Amino acid sequence: MKYFKKILKYARPYRGYAWMNIVSNIFYALFGTLAMISLFPMLSVLFDNTKRLEVKPVWGGITNAKEYVENYLNYFVTQKANEGTDDVLIFMVILVIAMFLLKNLFGYLAMFFITFLRNGVLKDLRNDLYKKTVDLPVSFYSEKRKGDTIARITSDVLEIQHSFLSILELIVREPLTILFAIIAMLIISTKLTIFVFIFIPISGFIISRIGKSLKKHSDKVQKEQGFFLSILEETLGGLKIIKGFNAENIFNNRFKESTSRFFGFSNSLLNRQNLASPMSEFLGIVVIAILLWYGGQMVLVEKSLQPELFIVYMGLAYQILTPAKAISKASYGVKKGNAAAERVLEILETESAIRDIPNAVEKQGFEQDIDINGISFKYEDEWVLQDFSLKVPKGHTIALVGQSGSGKSTIANLITRFYDVNKGSISIDGHDIKKITQRSLRSLLGLVTQDSILFNDTVKGNLLVAKESASDEEIIDALKVANAWEFVQNLPHGINTNIGDSGNKLSGGQKQRLSIARAVLKNPPIMVLDEATSALDTESERLVQEALENMMKNRTSIVIAHRLSTIQNADTIVVLSQGKIVEQGKHKELLDKKGTYYNLVEMQSLA
Repeated sequence: MKYFKKILKYARPYRGYAWMNIVSNIFYALFGTLAMISLFPMLSVLFDNTKRLEVKPVWGGITNAKEYVENYLNYFVTQKANEGTDDVLIFMVILVIAMFLLKNLFGYLAMFFITFLRNGVLKDLRNDLYKKTVDLPVSFYSEKRKGDTIARITSDVLEIQHSFLSILELIVREPLTILFAIIAMLIISTKLTIFVFIFIPISGFIISRIGKSLKKHSDKVQKEQGFFLSILEETLGGLKIIKGFNAENIFNNRFKESTSRFFGFSNSLLNRQNLASPMSEFLGIVVIAILLWYGGQMVLVEKSLQPELFIVYMGLAYQILTPAKAISKASYGVKKGNAAAERVLEILETESAIRDIPNAVEKQGFEQDIDINGISFKYEDEWVLQDFSLKVPKGHTIALVGQSGSGKSTIANLITRFYDVNKGSISIDGHDIKKITQRSLRSLLGLVTQDSILFNDTVKGNLLVAKESASDEEIIDALKVANAWEFVQNLPHGINTNIGDSGNKLSGGQKQRLSIARAVLKNPPIMVLDEATSALDTESERLVQEALENMMKNRTSIVIAHRLSTIQNADTIVVLSQGKIVEQGKHKELLDKKGTYYNLVEMQSLA
């Protein structure tokens, strides 16, 4: 229940609906009991067992409540009978109909109000989960499956709505229905009610034993759902590779194995859950059967209970079965919902490894330099960078080159603070970036990555990510700087053309130029280019390189280069090997040294 309490805080903004639901449920339970009791006077008239009373009875205190109610009904029926038998029956029928009508009206109102609460909690929970998903650092998702995160935001949250929040309906309605029915049963026959209650704890114990392993099985179901959603997400992302390598069978088999496990876990879970209702109903009928035997003795042998009262009593006893079944099912729901809530709260309560410190500085501009001072960093066990130092003066272009795995892209990840350094520091204008707010730090940076990350939106929508308030003129100007306007203006709807999932309606060079245009529109003082031309053909590379040169004018740039022909004009070229600087200088100086850089250039010219 500890997770249930944490989820309940999301119900606070909707407590008005909760109170209206509680009030409606109170009246639903009350009129449900009164509807059964209202059958008694009609049965008395039908059996002609109505005791004629001409004098209105007087209230004699709570101890004589049963006699008072019975005498008042007899008095009422006597008065109506004096007006004619038909009138009595018609009135009794109207009374029964009215009670059941009011019961169902308040039942509907209770469901009406709880709908707003349940859907409101669902909305807020999903919003918080999405916000947390975006806030968590990039490193979090290198360890987690994307499909598992999707499963938590979708199916787990729905499970909370169906299982946990349905309990809010049961907390008031079902216990009150049982309470009012028991009060009425005690009034009718205390002896018979005590006899019934001997068997209720026994049936409750049997039901509770069935549901003990439900949470464990539910947890397995939800984890497996996350696993096959991950396979699906990877399949859609890598469909060209799967088809190109004829690997359909490998992925089909992997998916089938996951769904087979899901099949087994789901069957085990649902079979236990489905056992709750028939088991509680069977045990209830056993209690009713025992009640019929014992109550029949009181009516036929002892003559201590009127037949019509016994029929009403049986109706009330059976009326307890429905809410009792609902409560037993809800107890299974709590166990199932507990597993879902645990998975959802695991994300919500995860502390981000990269956070702004208290009183972090809001950095407004870039004045002097970027100082990378003695940094060391590792993703897992092995050091990617060791004691790395570099100063980037304002207005300079620094190129980082080296073989794959030398730590070039890691420097981009650390400057943008997607990861934090293990040792040393990175400073901008003398301010350690850990002491600058992440938002203001990233507002100083423009990022163009090797993979063009675009969204299923229009050209305009993709560029507005950089500057939400940009006008169409500003967008077109940015596209022109990035050499992208020449193809965008020929699209069916210009900047309002949808470019498809991940921009797949465009070529690689076109996608990369859009990425550059997005960075241009942001107009940051510092530009980080992570192998922005490595995946392009010669013609696209020429256009993109021209766009990059346009963009880097009057800016501080850190260029991570794979193709060395693109960085010959850099102010400083830094050559890395195994996380350390082995050479640095201008293009011609490094060639004259005939060292590592010279060898890299030679290898590329031969290729």
